[in-house]
Amino acid sequence: MTSPLQQKIKIAGPVVVTANRVGDGAVIYRGPAGEWTTQLHQAVVTTDGTQACLLVEAAAADGLRAIDAYIAPVKLARDGQVLPGNLRERIRRGGPTIDLPARLRASRVPAEGKLGAS
Repeated sequence: MTSPLQQKIKIAGPVVVTANRVGDGAVIYRGPAGEWTTQLHQAVVTTDGTQACLLVEAAAADGLRAIDAYIAPVKLARDGQVLPGNLRERIRRGGPTIDLPARLRASRVPAEGKLGAS
């Protein structure tokens, strides 16, 4: 079986390389100097399959700072802004689409000094 990194990559539009940071799981993007950034607009955007392949191979080799690197689609707005290219990437960038239990509990805790107040 061929590794995903060895398969020919077909690019249908602009893409970036993304992964998760090892220390805290944050979504990160590969920058132009091989660094990682949490800012999508600072990522290398390419439409070239060879460059995308080289970027993801270098990112995959950086297992101490990032895990699960892959190529993700992006959209380029008319003003040049880089936007997530599909629903998965919008969710990864924006966070969960539902309230997590910790946030629900926090919203139900009465404000200080209001316990037992009538």
